[in-house]
Amino acid sequence: MLKSIRKFENLHIACWLIKDTFWVMDLQIPGIIMIFPTLFLAFFITFRFRKVISELFHNLAVCFWIMANAIWMIGEFFFNDTLRPYSIVFFVSGLAVLAWYYLFQSRKVEADSGE
Repeated sequence: MLKSIRKFENLHIACWLIKDTFWVMDLQIPGIIMIFPTLFLAFFITFRFRKVISELFHNLAVCFWIMANAIWMIGEFFFNDTLRPYSIVFFVSGLAVLAWYYLFQSRKVEADSGE
C-alpha cells in the first residue's frame, strides 16, 4: 500500500507548491483552482491511511493545515486579509489533532505494539 500511495503524496506536494506559488505571485484564479486538487489529494491520502492511527492523525492535521492555508489565501485575494481569524481556527484544529494523538493515542499505539 505504501508504494501505491507514495505517488499520490508526491503529487499532493506538487499541487500544494503550485497553489502557494500562485498565491505569492498574486495569481488569484489559478491559486483558487489549485485548492481543489490539493485538498482532494489530502483527503484521499487521509482516507487511504485511515486504519493506521499515526498516519490518520498526521494526515488529518495536514488537511486542516491546507484548509487554513486556503482560507488565508482567499482572504488575501478577495477580502483584504479579513479571513485570517477563520484560518487560525483550522490551524489550531490541526494542532489539536496532533496534540490529541501525542498525548493519548501514541501511548496507546505503543502499548498495543509492545514497544
